[in-house]
Amino acid sequence: MNRRNRTTSLLLAAVVCGMVGLSFASVPLWDFRPLETAVRVHPGEQRQVFFRAVNRTSETVTGTATYNVTPTKTGIYFDKLQCFCFNEQQLGPGESRDMSVVFFVDPDLLTDPNTSDVSTITLSYTMFRAPQSDSPAEKPNAAANPPQKSAVN
Repeated sequence: MNRRNRTTSLLLAAVVCGMVGLSFASVPLWDFRPLETAVRVHPGEQRQVFFRAVNRTSETVTGTATYNVTPTKTGIYFDKLQCFCFNEQQLGPGESRDMSVVFFVDPDLLTDPNTSDVSTITLSYTMFRAPQSDSPAEKPNAAANPPQKSAVN
């Protein structure tokens, strides 16, 4: 049993070291952040928030975003009506763009006993380089930027 624990520990340490190494080796696509880090929203109220992307490279980049809603149990009540994440975003060298998300929190959240303890919902995005079908030599790279969060109270 002791040998098994040692092997597991070494494997986990190798995974952690590999993840740290990859994060330092990744090249950021551009700066990406919410313009507001927290907003107060009443269930049923439609709200628009903005995220700013800045391409700090000397080439045009095309990115796509994925989102996450936490706590997970609130995801079914968080409805995006319009989102920059629905389409690829292309930014020229040095270009900056404010991109919007229009959403609402379904009022049914208030009547669900499983969500009675929820006072904050966090929406986060991770931006990635979009796959390029033109050139097979270029492979998509994940952005080094961590997910950007905007809390909804």
